[in-house]
Amino acid sequence: MGLKENLHQTKLKFQGKKMAPAFNAIHTFLYSPNETTHSGGHVRAVDDLKRTMNTVILALVPCLLFGIFNAGYQHYSAVNGFPADFSIMEHFITWDNFWLGAITVLPLVIVSYGVGLAIEFVFAVIKGHEVEEGYLVTGMLVPLIVPVDTPLWMLAIAVAFGVVIGKEVFGGTGMNILNPALTIRAFLFFAYPTWMSGDKVWVHEGVERAGTADAISGETILGYLAQNKGAEFSYSLSDMFFGFIPGSVGETSAFLILLGGLFLIFTKIASWRIMVSAVAGALAMGLIFNGVVAAEWIPEYSKFYGLMEFEFWKHLIVGGLAFGIVYMATDPVTGSQTNKGKWIYGFLIGFISVMIRVFNPGYPEGVFLAILLMNVFAPTIDHYVVRGNVRKRMKRLKNATILPKPSEGQAEELKVETA
Repeated sequence: MGLKENLHQTKLKFQGKKMAPAFNAIHTFLYSPNETTHSGGHVRAVDDLKRTMNTVILALVPCLLFGIFNAGYQHYSAVNGFPADFSIMEHFITWDNFWLGAITVLPLVIVSYGVGLAIEFVFAVIKGHEVEEGYLVTGMLVPLIVPVDTPLWMLAIAVAFGVVIGKEVFGGTGMNILNPALTIRAFLFFAYPTWMSGDKVWVHEGVERAGTADAISGETILGYLAQNKGAEFSYSLSDMFFGFIPGSVGETSAFLILLGGLFLIFTKIASWRIMVSAVAGALAMGLIFNGVVAAEWIPEYSKFYGLMEFEFWKHLIVGGLAFGIVYMATDPVTGSQTNKGKWIYGFLIGFISVMIRVFNPGYPEGVFLAILLMNVFAPTIDHYVVRGNVRKRMKRLKNATILPKPSEGQAEELKVETA
């Protein structure tokens, strides 16, 4: 008897018991359910919600692996001062970088999944329904959008808040109005602002230098720009695009995020309309700020000058904007559902993200706040899109020529002609 048959036999023993939802979650994670429908018309497909979530996780794995290497690289580069013309194989893809990054990043992943899934199982057992699969992606997103040095106890509290308040109180997966991962990030930002300031996002526990243990920390590009110190950072365009820069775990590599976005579009998991419109919105807002600087409407010593002067298209390759657009703005539950609504929804996310990034130098990032704001307005956008479509159809109906009802003889002739 194989593993599938053993699991099925064990599943039968759990039927009707309190822990049945917990075991069923493990069973359906490995194999598709045995239940089939017996009435009505249905479309049979091999994919279900778990497989859809697993596809998104596959798109996130490269960002996770790169983030592990980058955490170690940023640490050792601050200590050793690698030369500008360093070899990637020599200084980035090393065992030391991977090991240091792994012992720093993987605990975040373990805590995120451990706390989140435990709460999901508890609610499933209490309510007597199946364990919902929505947290499979959320559990991976959370460690990728937080600073590397986030204390584990702090992350555990935030995850508990995000799962319970951000999702379960609304009815669980598919019923939440806010993206759970961003709800967790927002909780961390407002509850522990000194840890989430956005200017120093990676801090390691210290390195023995000259007989003392010093904590190593570095500012992000946005942190420099927010303080009008843009000329001081030495990161090249390739560094910013490929991700060899300080930042949250999974947000630094625009290249891998782009590949992940193309993969999600190819598999039809994420909406390309939202991605394209969000990029357009970010570029539009960046162009407006560049125009303000070019017109010399603000002095160079203005606290907004650095991020306004930053070339508009570079906003897409620094910070968490690209990551948010690809992996969180496209959440099918909290985003707009209509095609026209997706264009509006995405454009406003990109537009507002850059606006918050520039006008809030105390926290030089705005994508998660912009997405949460548009999550709230997504139903409103869809409502007015649908109403607009109804008005157009009513107008066409009003202007349409209504043909007179055919007589019995004409109706008979019509039947003969069509036959």
